[in-house]
Amino acid sequence: MSLVFLDTNILIYRQDPTDTAKRQRASNWISALARSRRGRLSWQVLSEYNSVASRKLLTHGYSTRNLRLDIRAYSAWMPLAPDLPLFESAWSLADRNGFSWWDALIVAAALRQECDILLSEDMQHGLVIDNRLTLVNPFVPEAPLPPAAP
Repeated sequence: MSLVFLDTNILIYRQDPTDTAKRQRASNWISALARSRRGRLSWQVLSEYNSVASRKLLTHGYSTRNLRLDIRAYSAWMPLAPDLPLFESAWSLADRNGFSWWDALIVAAALRQECDILLSEDMQHGLVIDNRLTLVNPFVPEAPLPPAAP
């Protein structure tokens, strides 16, 4: 199985009680990737998760304690820290593909970690970057299912 990078929205949907279908799909992906140890993240994603969850999930009863436990658990996924080479790569991706700065940083992090798939609801489903990274919206009907347990 390939390495799979997760965008912030996948982490949010795993805890979001307002959309049960997306919650289940996100949970299935995260569970499968955790079991296989093939999931990847960046510190940017975890920082965004902390920010968005603090605004969105805490109003639905999700606790600060659970949010912090999530981030500690996701730290085992080898999150990539930003550095100048990552910025250089993101600038190039933004120029070539028209990505926003934040999306370009996520794509650059996925490429740096040698992922084959980037799960995101916010980017163009099916787009292939640099002939090696496929953007997948796991919530569209034609999206692949999470890999089976090893």
